[in-house]
Amino acid sequence: MEDFVTDYRDNMAIDWDVPIKMDDGIILRCDVFRPMDDNHYPVLLSYGPYGKWLHFEDGYVTCWQRMAEEHPDVTANSTNQYQQWEVVDPEKWVSEGYVCVRVDSRGCGRSPGYVECWSPRETKDFYACIEWAGAQQWSSGKVGLNGISYYAINQWQVAAERPPSLAAMCVWEGAADFYRDMSHHGGILTTFVKNWYDKQVHSVQYGLGSRGELSRMTGDWVSGPETLTEEQLGANREDLGASAQNHTLEDDYWKERTPDLSKINIPLLSSANWGGNGLHPRGNFEGFCEAGTEDKWLEVHGIEHWTEFYTDYGREIQLAFFDHFLKGKKNGWNERPKVQLQIRHPGEKFVERFEKSWPLEQTQWTKFYLDGDSQSLVQEANTIETTLSYKGLSDGLTFMSLPLENEMEITGPMASKLWISSDTVDADLFLVFRIFTPDLKEITYQGALDPHTPIAQGWLRASHRKLDHKKTKSWRPYHTHDEKQSLKPGEIYELDVEVWPTCIVVPKGYRIALSVRGKDYIYPGPVDSGLSNMKNAFTGVGPFLHDDPDDRPPKVFDNEVTLHFGKDRKPFILLPIVPKN
Repeated sequence: MEDFVTDYRDNMAIDWDVPIKMDDGIILRCDVFRPMDDNHYPVLLSYGPYGKWLHFEDGYVTCWQRMAEEHPDVTANSTNQYQQWEVVDPEKWVSEGYVCVRVDSRGCGRSPGYVECWSPRETKDFYACIEWAGAQQWSSGKVGLNGISYYAINQWQVAAERPPSLAAMCVWEGAADFYRDMSHHGGILTTFVKNWYDKQVHSVQYGLGSRGELSRMTGDWVSGPETLTEEQLGANREDLGASAQNHTLEDDYWKERTPDLSKINIPLLSSANWGGNGLHPRGNFEGFCEAGTEDKWLEVHGIEHWTEFYTDYGREIQLAFFDHFLKGKKNGWNERPKVQLQIRHPGEKFVERFEKSWPLEQTQWTKFYLDGDSQSLVQEANTIETTLSYKGLSDGLTFMSLPLENEMEITGPMASKLWISSDTVDADLFLVFRIFTPDLKEITYQGALDPHTPIAQGWLRASHRKLDHKKTKSWRPYHTHDEKQSLKPGEIYELDVEVWPTCIVVPKGYRIALSVRGKDYIYPGPVDSGLSNMKNAFTGVGPFLHDDPDDRPPKVFDNEVTLHFGKDRKPFILLPIVPKN
């Protein structure tokens, strides 16, 4: 099976399109970037669908341009000829004494087969690739996993299967729960999965051949060598959008794609993004908390989803982690505090701080109550019996505090409790935690994708209100999503809503607010054009929209939703306030 070509250039030996045979006979293809000697080195491996021969700049032009212009350390000390979306630059890692292996997942890029993202079959393939890499003549026998998003998500899955050669993993912005993190927020379908699959996976499916991209790395077809018909391509892939739409509850389809995090027993670095509402950060926090290993660390940063992985800041953290666990270097990593946070301030300012745990030990869990009488956010609950209503597919209601008398740091997960009724059999709740300047200008952030991301968000379909009491925590409700409990029109229901973790230092004189809406948050300012690899313009929530008319028929969800307040109904948002010092 030695049907591959080796190049010697840029101080690396590069094996192009190396075959790896799976148990069912399918041949996956990988590229191996290694030092030009006969020594044995630890391996950094990535496995995913984005086409290993597709250069970052060709597939994700706006992302590359922004990163290269604003962060010159990314492009420094590299020819950048081998840069690829969401995986390491081999020039910067081979020079540090690592072998970098990039595998095209089944059915994508140069690997034939049926595309079934994050399926048990993919996990089995990934496992086989890890063991293959651990047994090669250039390998020390220790394999580490590193990558962003897709190349992070599938690490949770394969690590839970415990391949013997796997020695460490760096999950950089990677969801862990396919139902809750990615496809159904609080039970509400997001169109992201379908749009992402159409835009970023179809475009590099194996068999596009001469109708696909020509690689600047090799001069050959990214998705070849075969050129298949559209009918053949369609028959060789799952309709992922349809699968997400058809599996409305957390059934076996989702369960077989969601790992048992407690089985992970190797060193773990989990890196989250404060601005990643709608996809990754929930998984990074849950993964850090629930992973079975004691050797686990959490890092949290800001700005765009792809950037910090490539900057010196991110790469040096990864290098210290892998040097310690794959090479046995005594570099002090084992004495490093478990949590490293870039604490967020208005104006895209971040201040680094290390902590011992997550949630933070010193957190003062504080309830701010929704006051139905004054439509404000207060610390002393009002017992006046009243109601407030809004139209189901509207901007809803906003409850705002008085100007803060002192600076307030909010760092951690949130939870809200509401009492609602509906004049139909269901209701979708979109909760948005917001901050405003003294002159009531809203503060938003460069999120993982959207440049006008609000501070925090949470979602819940009222018919999915059933809690798993064993997994629920006061600061993180956990819904079973295993049955639909329709509402009786006019009857009052108690709902617990998970609001994803966040971090913000709110200055004195600013106001905090909670919006209870019936549709996605919309930034009140100008619309952003979005990114070249995304379908839609960005209006505040990036690609994480909940606008599928089949999932949210107006006859059910363009309803009258009523919030209830009183002595026995004191709705609130639980905030993780961190005291100074």
